[in-house]
Amino acid sequence: MRVVVALTLVMMVAEIVAGSIFGSMALLADGWHMATHAGALSISALAYAYARRRADDPRFAFGTGKVGDLAGFTSAVLLAVVACAIGWEGVVRWFEPRAIHFDEAIWVAVLGLFVNLASAWLLDHGDAGEGEHGHEREHGPEHEREPAREHGHDHNLRSAYLHVLADALTSVFAIVALVAGKYLEWAWMDPLCGIVGAVVILRWSWGLVRATGAVLVDATPDPALVAAIRERVEREGDVLCDLHVWRVGPGHVAAIVSIASDTPREPSEYKRRLTELAPLAHVTVEVHRRR
Repeated sequence: MRVVVALTLVMMVAEIVAGSIFGSMALLADGWHMATHAGALSISALAYAYARRRADDPRFAFGTGKVGDLAGFTSAVLLAVVACAIGWEGVVRWFEPRAIHFDEAIWVAVLGLFVNLASAWLLDHGDAGEGEHGHEREHGPEHEREPAREHGHDHNLRSAYLHVLADALTSVFAIVALVAGKYLEWAWMDPLCGIVGAVVILRWSWGLVRATGAVLVDATPDPALVAAIRERVEREGDVLCDLHVWRVGPGHVAAIVSIASDTPREPSEYKRRLTELAPLAHVTVEVHRRR
């Protein structure tokens, strides 16, 4: 993440300087656009550092896994703001076309695309493991035998990845628009590509806001997991009276299970039934005799 932040900052400076020298508003706009992404990526990097440093802090009852989701939510909001700014700039340029030094701008845009692709590769092959948020110290590897992908998404890493992809997308659109403007004299391609790119980025940011927001408000992560818990608890005439399931970090889900039974068993027996459900990292079981 730190390497990606450094690459983004270097490319940001290069585009702003090149845009100023060559008189290209497209490069200047993309440079300042990258500045907002550099800020969002810095938030992601700081979230990992904070989560790692506070992993053993007893004030965090369920570890620091949600720090990444909070950072991801913040980055998603910033991504939406950037998309709106790009869309507005596209609309303005549609009605007020501006001259561009195509040759210089194309080369800088191509360089920016390579930097963004390299950053995306780094993030896609990064090793931001699920154990960074303080869960593995209590639960050991038994919950990682069969990780459930729907619970294992690192929203902080995903937000950084989407920011880099958004940069790459705007670079691609910029290259297409600049080439079309240079060789076909289609000046309208520049604002059109900006507007289309803004719509695509807004879709990405909305999806990330929904995913991270659901975690932050403790929404039930997966109906299938709830059904699996119920099936395992109610195998021998026991009744599931109350159930709360929520995500506490990437790959880790907590559950509070309340059971009523004519022949109640020890809570450890019901926990044993749930050990096959890999995402469950924190399980609290209370057992009541039926009246």
